[in-house]
Amino acid sequence: MTSPATTAQVLVEALPYIRRFAGKSVVVKLGGNAMDDAVERAIAQDVLLLRSVGVRCVLVHGGGPQVDQMMKRVGKKPEFRDGLRVTDAETLEIVRMVLVGKVNRDLVARINQEAGDDPVAVGVAGEDGGLLVATPREAALGFVGDVTHVRADRLAKLLDDGLAPVVSTIGSDETGQPYNINADEAARAIAVAMGAEKIVYLTSAPGLLEDVNDESSLVQRLSSDELRERLGGGSVSAGMIPKLRACADAVDGGVGSAHIIDGRVPHAILIELLTDAGIGTMITRGTE
Repeated sequence: MTSPATTAQVLVEALPYIRRFAGKSVVVKLGGNAMDDAVERAIAQDVLLLRSVGVRCVLVHGGGPQVDQMMKRVGKKPEFRDGLRVTDAETLEIVRMVLVGKVNRDLVARINQEAGDDPVAVGVAGEDGGLLVATPREAALGFVGDVTHVRADRLAKLLDDGLAPVVSTIGSDETGQPYNINADEAARAIAVAMGAEKIVYLTSAPGLLEDVNDESSLVQRLSSDELRERLGGGSVSAGMIPKLRACADAVDGGVGSAHIIDGRVPHAILIELLTDAGIGTMITRGTE
């Protein structure tokens, strides 16, 4: 059991960070990898605590593994090109059903369960109110889109009303045609459009590693320029490239800093944002 003195010290350490981030926006991107109940609960608690101290927190989620499972259940084989899901009309229907109707609803329910008598989480699809305006990436990928515009005022209104938006990354074009959007890129676009103080990517790794086989080789901090050099040099594992590129693009687009942290660690968000030590890799702008 934590002693009162230890608890007090933790709160004192967090105080300057709380003062700094109060009133600022933070975008948290949650992957679709399976998490145990304790970690899911901790994420919900982190979002609620940040909200309670004045941080305007937006949660953006993917759901690739869940989509894969559903496709296999209906006898359809997932297909990928350069890490992006080939999305024909039938696959798009499945993606929308899983992300909007299952993953999003489960996250909203989990946060509101932790909130108790003051439920604040609200589910938002990128196609709701034209939040994420998209154009097709390329014909070979089918209904896969790139974000061309974010109506950030839609999220700002929810935040102003004291709500905690949970965004599923299905966007639409000007005609209303839905598109499957990569969640890493959607989170980046939302963070830039909101002028967010931070964007945080929860992953199944400690962060950027010098040696992918050695979790103690964590790179704690680097600039976007240094990160782009690493990406160009081929020293980064393929699975981490989209997130790292999104981090560099986010900070160069005006986001205060980007973070890649281990989402498997309970309360990883609070540890990274409200403590001196942090827990993952932090990316800052330019050559700082």
